[in-house]
Amino acid sequence: MTHTDRTTHTSPSPFVFRAAGPSDGAAVWRLVQATGALEPNTPYCYLLLVTDFGDTCLVAEQDGEVVGVVLGYHPPREPETAFVWQIGVMPALRGRGLGLRMLQAWMALPANAHCEWVTATVAEDNPASRALFGRLAATHQTRCEVLPHFLADQFPHEHPAEPLYRIGPLARGVPAHA
Repeated sequence: MTHTDRTTHTSPSPFVFRAAGPSDGAAVWRLVQATGALEPNTPYCYLLLVTDFGDTCLVAEQDGEVVGVVLGYHPPREPETAFVWQIGVMPALRGRGLGLRMLQAWMALPANAHCEWVTATVAEDNPASRALFGRLAATHQTRCEVLPHFLADQFPHEHPAEPLYRIGPLARGVPAHA
């Protein structure tokens, strides 16, 4: 008699994308620490961001846990621009397209949906983020300009330059998961 393994292997639950809020501050800070790739800031900084700029920040949840984040805002002199300050994904979920999915959902947030441009500064030693913003531009069939922005000598300590990635113009009404 032959035994057949009929165990059902279930995939993880789907991701839930939503605007951030004050209750997300500690979880966002912990996620940033866990990535090992982002420059960590104080817990207070993250609490401020998700409280005062929560409408322009996104968290990705899986099974009720924050597993990804896009922290951003609209530069005061550029209301048609959504600036990505930090984007992070838990290490176990990297390489699965979650970063691009989060950016798409972030762009579709009501506070960001009107924006014609997405910008971010990306250090030259960060190939993953450079590729991510290139994929975002390709997905939206638009340009990704790389312009000088923060130079290495502007930082108070050794830090690579962070050029500005400027993606757009974006067509309004583009679906979040184009």
